[in-house]
Amino acid sequence: MTLLFTVAVFLAVYVLIATERVPRVYAALGGAAVVLAIGVVGAHEAFYSEETGIDWNVIFLLLGMMIVVAGLKQTGLFEYLAIWSAKRAKGRPYALLVLLCLLTAVASAVLDNVTTVLLVAPVTILVTDRLGLQPAPFLVAEALASNIGGAATLVGDPPNIIIGSRADLSFNDFLWNLGPIVVIAMVAFIIVSRFLFRSAFTYDAEKVSAVMALDEREAIRDRGALIRGLTVLTLILVAFILQRQLDLAPSVIALLGGAAMMLAVRGETDDYMRQVEWETLVFFMGLFVLVGALVEVGAIGKLSTAVTDAVAGDPVVANMGILVGSAVLSAIVDNIPYVATMSPLVQELAAGSPELNPGNVLWWSLALGADFGGNATAIGASANVVIIGIAKRNDIPISFWYFTRYGVVVAAVTVALCVPYLWLRYLM
Repeated sequence: MTLLFTVAVFLAVYVLIATERVPRVYAALGGAAVVLAIGVVGAHEAFYSEETGIDWNVIFLLLGMMIVVAGLKQTGLFEYLAIWSAKRAKGRPYALLVLLCLLTAVASAVLDNVTTVLLVAPVTILVTDRLGLQPAPFLVAEALASNIGGAATLVGDPPNIIIGSRADLSFNDFLWNLGPIVVIAMVAFIIVSRFLFRSAFTYDAEKVSAVMALDEREAIRDRGALIRGLTVLTLILVAFILQRQLDLAPSVIALLGGAAMMLAVRGETDDYMRQVEWETLVFFMGLFVLVGALVEVGAIGKLSTAVTDAVAGDPVVANMGILVGSAVLSAIVDNIPYVATMSPLVQELAAGSPELNPGNVLWWSLALGADFGGNATAIGASANVVIIGIAKRNDIPISFWYFTRYGVVVAAVTVALCVPYLWLRYLM
């Protein structure tokens, strides 16, 4: 009875988010309040448990990097990059989208994808405003590109961090095994984008001429602060890459980086706090409590076990089932808690049936399904939620269905490309 009620609460919240009948943060917090009030989860499970509680590593990673972005914003860096990008693309909308998406994908592979969209989104809003373009399609495209690019490395997407820890896989393991399919997926995404976002490719010759006449160097307000801020950002990047050697969690690196940025680029505390996407952080907290309740009552475990049981015994069926099942479920439930729940089951399957896991393919199937499948809906991946939050703060409406009508196409195309890749490389 408790299981059915919890599933019903989650579905009700999901419907409210999808239909936008109430603000998404109200829906998530309301659902969390219900499962807490009736005792599905208690304070310990919601706030302290690694399995069912709020993932504070994700929350503080986001908070720290939001502070980093706020510091860089004060230097004029984003205005510089906006003008530079527009001039390199010569004001052509499709060329600009390709440039921004490639930058996003590459940055997402070395930083995490949430940090990347926090850095790129302000640039995008500025450059589209300068060129008189609709910003929403560009922001959606960047969120999708960040999830594709982030799949290439251990630190690129939060689910990969979970998988790497559980399976003892290194940065190089991810890059060698997933790097090629990420490149293929990005090529396909760029081609699909030409048609998917075609309505946004308008050209205003007068505004383009005005932008081409600008000198991006004049946008920098304080060169000393910029150098100090970029130094801090570089140190954060190095720390992310070396996090295993440093034995520091990504959230700790982000918080240390945020503190260092505030010291390096001195500004008013209020200026930093206003740039933090508090609504997004609270939304994630509510969502984590809700998904934790599903874990607590066994709902996600039952789904994952059913998928695993259905495909056991045949390497091709097992891996394709995990790939597609992970893609579908990650579109419905944020891919971070999904992978956290599924990874112990994949570990058990890999240990009990080694013939199903040549070259660690079970883990690559899980990673690709979760990372690429997370693109399907507005709440499938953290980067999606963050980009929508940034858009809202800048009065750019991106609804659940606006995002999803693009995301589901990209998710379907990229997951489909994974099928021959995994089969040819690991399962023949």
